[in-house]
Amino acid sequence: MAQYVRRLLLADFLLGVLASALAAGARFLFDPPVPMELLSLVLPFAWVLAVSLGDGYEGRFVGQSGPEEYRAVWRGVLYLFAGLSIVSFTGELRLSRAYVLIALVVLATGGFVVRKVMRTALARCRARGSSVQRTLLVGRADSVAALAASMAADSSLGLRPVAACAVDLDGRPLEPEAILAGVPVVGTPREAVSAVDLVGIDTVAVASHPDLAGAALRRLTWALEERGVDLVVSPGLLDVAGPRMSIRPSTDLSLLHVERPAALGRSVLAKAIVDRVVAALLLLVFSPVFLVVALLVKLDDRGPVFYRQERVGVRGELFGMVKFRSMRVGADAMIAALQAESDGDGVLFKMREDPRITRVGMVLRRYSIDELPQLVNVVRGEMSLVGPRPPLPREVLEYESDAIRRLHVRPGMTGLWQVSGRSDLSWEDSLRLDLRYVDNWSLVTDLQILLRTVRAVLGHRGAY
Repeated sequence: MAQYVRRLLLADFLLGVLASALAAGARFLFDPPVPMELLSLVLPFAWVLAVSLGDGYEGRFVGQSGPEEYRAVWRGVLYLFAGLSIVSFTGELRLSRAYVLIALVVLATGGFVVRKVMRTALARCRARGSSVQRTLLVGRADSVAALAASMAADSSLGLRPVAACAVDLDGRPLEPEAILAGVPVVGTPREAVSAVDLVGIDTVAVASHPDLAGAALRRLTWALEERGVDLVVSPGLLDVAGPRMSIRPSTDLSLLHVERPAALGRSVLAKAIVDRVVAALLLLVFSPVFLVVALLVKLDDRGPVFYRQERVGVRGELFGMVKFRSMRVGADAMIAALQAESDGDGVLFKMREDPRITRVGMVLRRYSIDELPQLVNVVRGEMSLVGPRPPLPREVLEYESDAIRRLHVRPGMTGLWQVSGRSDLSWEDSLRLDLRYVDNWSLVTDLQILLRTVRAVLGHRGAY
């Protein structure tokens, strides 16, 4: 990661040079200012410093999945603006407002683009097995196996398990040459430091284990510090996003504080306002598309243009979800006859080659155009732009206790499962992604999902 950080620093410095050049090039917009040459010279260094103060080069965040690296760009912009304001006020300097505005816009936009490009390149390297950290897994056998499987499934973590120090469920050493999830066991948790020296390790990942708690874990951190090895500890929490977790220190113990999901208060109000305003604007923008699609659907088989289906919304409230009709009239009555041919599992019914879909409907579904009328449901407050899939009443009747939590937020036109595979996902995977969204949603997460939705729709992967 040190090389990645150096490249990121260089990219941000060059971005600062570009921002100062573009802002200075628009000199005709400025009032008579303080000489721009000095400010243009300082700006690249000030930008790198501001991003650094916003934790933009912290190894915990750079190159990792999640929004924290992008939040660092926002913090950098705010710190730079505050710094320029303080310098202007205390030094009685007349900085050009146009110069500052142009520079900040370029830095903010460029900062996001730089990180997106670099993270994409890093993800490709990690998928090929390079730019990863050799990782030692430490803990009980079942926890170590789960950690190994998780790291193997998510190459964006940049952690490649190469060895494990584990014991069985009763705390006894495992058999010699034992393998856990494809990872060889080289000792017990008490022998972790020796394994680090023997195997050559960049990171130690510890699952909860009594042999490595309290003073023993502290001594491990000291030993790893001397060797320049990172330590990560798995708290055993499922699908809890980083912004919800913080450390609450006490006299001799650090407590992991998990914030409640943002299910109430100003965040929900802000989401509702943004949903309705954006949906109303999109309805206006797509109105010509609505007219063309309505004509095509009508001419295809002379049936109704729209299809209204009862769905279950937030807190179990029923509402009529509207779509462009993509199936033959009376398609719902054919479900029972086709149930045996369903490609779905668990609760969901879905078919790759559904005989009920019309010719126009195939195109509408491929690009999710049939979903556009749900903007009306969003404006009415029955749905959100982003959220879990709105289920059918018969599906809710089959829900287990965990699945009921999907109904804690408004259903969405798109969501995590739609941008992670759409209809290709199993019911268990769809449920897991929906629950992760319910527990960790934020306006920033919604924006990320909307951007990923555009890519998923254009690629029409998993659409049927």
